[in-house]
Amino acid sequence: MLRALLTQRLWAVFVAGWALLNFPLLTLWGQEARVAGLPLLPLALFLIWAGLIALVAWIVERQPD
Repeated sequence: MLRALLTQRLWAVFVAGWALLNFPLLTLWGQEARVAGLPLLPLALFLIWAGLIALVAWIVERQPD
């Protein structure tokens, strides 16, 4: 039961990552704006990527319910 829940959560993170890093949403970040002197697109890509890694680590390392 717990293994199935873990698998479902990891699939959900995969689908969310795929959607966030797909073309239509990436065009939102492709503007010439800067945040703290950094271009918006690379900053957004890095933050999304780091967030996905942190989320997967949190899901995998959680204690069983």
